[in-house]
Amino acid sequence: MKEIAKMGDYELLKEIGQGSLGKVFVAEHRFLKRPFVLKVLPDALSQDRGFVQRLEKEVAALAKIEHPHIVKIHNVSYFEGTYFLVTDCIVDSYGETTTLAQYLSSKDRPMNEAEILTVARQIAQALDAAYPVAHQGLKLNNILVGKGEEGMHVYLSDFGLTQAMGPRFILNRTYAAIAAILERQEEMKSGGDSIFRFHNTFLQNFAFLAPEQKRLCEKSSCEGKEDVYAFGVLIYFLLMGRTPEGVFELPSEQLPDLKYFWDSFILSCLKEDPAKRPASLLAALEEMEAKGSKGKEEALLKPILKPSEIIRPAYEEDPAAIFQKDLEVTSYSPQKKEPKAIDPLLTEMNVVPGGSYVRGSERGARDEMPQHQISVSSFAIDIHPVTNEQFVRFLESMGGEKDGNNNDIICLRDARIKRSGGRLSIESGYAKHPVVGVSWYGALAYAKWVGKRLPTEAEWEIAAYGGRAGSQYPSGEALERSHANFFNSDTTPVMSYPFNGYGLFDMAGNVYEWCQDWYSYQYYDLSLQEPENPKGPLQGVYRVLRGGCWKSLKEDLRCAHRHRNNPGTMNRTFGFRLAADVSEE
Repeated sequence: MKEIAKMGDYELLKEIGQGSLGKVFVAEHRFLKRPFVLKVLPDALSQDRGFVQRLEKEVAALAKIEHPHIVKIHNVSYFEGTYFLVTDCIVDSYGETTTLAQYLSSKDRPMNEAEILTVARQIAQALDAAYPVAHQGLKLNNILVGKGEEGMHVYLSDFGLTQAMGPRFILNRTYAAIAAILERQEEMKSGGDSIFRFHNTFLQNFAFLAPEQKRLCEKSSCEGKEDVYAFGVLIYFLLMGRTPEGVFELPSEQLPDLKYFWDSFILSCLKEDPAKRPASLLAALEEMEAKGSKGKEEALLKPILKPSEIIRPAYEEDPAAIFQKDLEVTSYSPQKKEPKAIDPLLTEMNVVPGGSYVRGSERGARDEMPQHQISVSSFAIDIHPVTNEQFVRFLESMGGEKDGNNNDIICLRDARIKRSGGRLSIESGYAKHPVVGVSWYGALAYAKWVGKRLPTEAEWEIAAYGGRAGSQYPSGEALERSHANFFNSDTTPVMSYPFNGYGLFDMAGNVYEWCQDWYSYQYYDLSLQEPENPKGPLQGVYRVLRGGCWKSLKEDLRCAHRHRNNPGTMNRTFGFRLAADVSEE
């Protein structure tokens, strides 16, 4: 663009930024004597007649949008070979144009919950009112803070421009800008920080894009829901000071004094499937406000499983009996045993929130690849593996070491539980140690007895990360002997080592833990295509084990490491913990 002080009827006052369209100026109209913002297209775009015609058509429709929280777009103008967009100029109480990013960096404290709710309500009103026209580029830098009679007043700028130009154009322009900056070798060598700032801004803006936008989908079956996703990212950023990436900490975990339960609202906005995101942001906000602290208490208490709520299912001792038609051969009928009325010792459970997570590793074995994204529903999981004192009650109730299908439950020779004279006992000092020598069938039978289930392989790995997305171990990138029981000579009592981010103990080391899934070496190739609550292959030879054990090397204790064995195998390194479904309402 030529260096000029005027563009047609507009006198350029100052340059205020560089956007996806090009340079941005504050200018004054020479007749109206009021300020406007001019977004000046670079020469390459101004000379693209097809692009200009498409932009003129779209802007004509966008100019009809009138809303107190949307920056008015007036028209596309032309001057001496250069095209530029004309929009209203929004200034703050100091007469400056201030973005929300600038506003936050200028404050000496984070925004409080009331301020966040005020901003959220105004933006939600604008997005709902403009639908089906979508912003599709919502981020901190296109939310402007202006003057308001009743506190903070925000405006959405660039409304609909991303939709008008297409996501491919926006991303291509962004990538081109990155490439241009990275070519400035001299500045990099001299220690200039503009590259770092630009890179940081790009990553932050990229985080506001919905999954379907990052895949460069030009059309979506739920258009407009991209804004709902970006809105969830925005609210999370205002509360937590960072964008949500991978497995992320929820606001209630870091900010327990919040009046409203933002967790469920944010998670509903960040659903992988656009159709599952809220239809109206304002209605969802109002529902959260109406529930207030009561809704927070209900949401926090709902996942807690109480012994009185657990229903132990009745199941056939021999499901295959109905298929035994050969009357010449006496069919096997297991000896009828009267179950003893023994109450289980239930393990405390913590809830892992549903959402989108990454599993697998590009740094591990071939069966951990490809690393891919999956979605799981909320679930509860035991905070520690099942112990000897818990499992011995189950054996007493069963009256033996076999289940109704004559499968071995446990090998007492490998366990710390012994039977003498028909009575069971635990070796001295091992009551709080994890039970070992249990087969997959034994773990499944115990789960039915207490009314729970085995975790899926996906649930187990997500729980192991403890909110540390992409980390090597439950403790982070490093694993020390003070973090877990490994390369040792025996098990240790549960909860002897620090818990992970979800409050779970022994996710690495002590005992391998049985999962529900069949094992397949190449299953992740299929899971990549069917990422919604993956349950593992439909059949197989081996069942999955996770977590490493007391005699493992460090490599086996990685969160993504997969192990397997025959479901009937029992030895001194195999144990388990249980999971349960929770309501997401």
